[in-house]
Amino acid sequence: MAAVSLRLGDLVWLLCYHQTFFPPLILQIVNPPKDLKKPRGKKCFFVKFFGTEDHAWIKVEQLKPYHAHKEEMIKINKGKRFQQAVDAVEEFLRRAKGKDQTSSHNSADDKNRRNSRKVKKNVGEGKKRVSSGSSERGSKSPLKRAQEQSPRKRGRPPKDEKDLTIPESSTVKGMMAGPMAAFKWQPTASEVGAFLWVPDLWLYPLSIHPAVCYQAITKKLKICEEETGSTSIQAADSTAVNGSITPTDKKIGFLGLGLMGSGIVSNLLKMGHTVTVWNRTAEKCDLFIQEGARLGRTPAEVVSTCDITFACVSDPKAAKDLVLGPSGVLQGIRPGKCYVDMSTVDADTVTELAQVIVSRGGRFLEAPVSGNQQLSNDGMLVILAAGDRGLYEDCSSCFQAMGKTSFFLGEVGNAAKMMLIVNMVQGSFMATIAEGLTLAQVTGQSQQTLLDILNQGQLASIFLDQKCQNILQGNFKPDFYLKYIQKDLRLAIALGDAVNHPTPMAAAANEVYKRAKALDQSDNDMSAVYRAYIH
Repeated sequence: MAAVSLRLGDLVWLLCYHQTFFPPLILQIVNPPKDLKKPRGKKCFFVKFFGTEDHAWIKVEQLKPYHAHKEEMIKINKGKRFQQAVDAVEEFLRRAKGKDQTSSHNSADDKNRRNSRKVKKNVGEGKKRVSSGSSERGSKSPLKRAQEQSPRKRGRPPKDEKDLTIPESSTVKGMMAGPMAAFKWQPTASEVGAFLWVPDLWLYPLSIHPAVCYQAITKKLKICEEETGSTSIQAADSTAVNGSITPTDKKIGFLGLGLMGSGIVSNLLKMGHTVTVWNRTAEKCDLFIQEGARLGRTPAEVVSTCDITFACVSDPKAAKDLVLGPSGVLQGIRPGKCYVDMSTVDADTVTELAQVIVSRGGRFLEAPVSGNQQLSNDGMLVILAAGDRGLYEDCSSCFQAMGKTSFFLGEVGNAAKMMLIVNMVQGSFMATIAEGLTLAQVTGQSQQTLLDILNQGQLASIFLDQKCQNILQGNFKPDFYLKYIQKDLRLAIALGDAVNHPTPMAAAANEVYKRAKALDQSDNDMSAVYRAYIH
């Protein structure tokens, strides 16, 4: 892909997430404060979010020039708020252009008047300069005259005088002097607020000294660890998008190339990991072999030839069969071998698997992931881990390649429980969305208007907008299989039963998904639960 030339003042699109999940934002490239260091190893620009006081370092590959890609963005983003934002920017640019033209015309007139006066003055002083000039040349050495004419040799300036600013685009100079002044930012060091290098839009207003920034964030993470017993690897600055990860030198195995596993393996390979793959349907391995992966003939062979083997399969039965079945994982385990199960299963299943792995001298970590196919492809999953803490740390570069953050939750079983709770909330919410849209329809209300209202309120989210769009467009291509969210609801209800905790909302949602499955929606996206209400 050809390099894009960007300059100070340019308006750009930010593509932080895939456009299906997060509409592109409009930014302006600005100069950072002089004493603010650029993130090491990052090719990035310092930007201001148009119309706000939010700033961030953004990787250059996430930026697209505003004008060159405007039509493309408008075509693929139909949301009302998105269109309002584009309209506001276009109005701003129109006013800036008018101001620039007026300013240029006035400047030209002023320049002509100054030149006219200068010519008249020079004619009167010409003779005087000739006589005085010859006298000066006679009294000064050629070396001294050369020094006065050129203070220093041509070439690179000294380090302390080097201009560290971004080159300014000539097309924006007028805007910077006109309406752009409303968005112009020229802070001193004491005015800089706490902001952090993160591509997932953790933004901080400009209010406190930067030295406070990392101290405050570190303190917050430390308090979180003390209060919850969990810790996290924040991988937002080294996800699969930016290519800055130093891959582990350990050999990695991966079992299961479904919706989630395929994206994970792709990102592991992109980040330079050595990966051996296996899948029950061997044809799915072909694409990854072409990308540089090695092929394992059985799960046992993958485990025996790799240092750390990951697995991501559909349910508890598949997870057990993979480990305990013929030519399974257990047959390849020997002292020091590591196994990481990323499947979403119940705590009893993962505890059983941990026991048999450890009994053979192996090391075990559970690491189910929160996300969907697109987030897997983008390397933006959230990983919930529990078990062997040392193995969790050994997996650091792998987790950074596949996700935006990971949490360590303690002993085996905790991650499984947390994952089921997360998916219980998500599945119940999806069923409620479908219920609301169908109720709007049968009462004569516009479903699109309902979505617009929800998107303007406290429930606004990427998940809400995407799933409603699926329903309105009748597009149920799987991003998270309906059958799997129903499985997770069932396991979450069982988790509640085990501790005598009521889960009536999850139970009601589970029944709706079961009806959707009876209508042959199992292999569609979870948003197809909508069809349970219209049949």
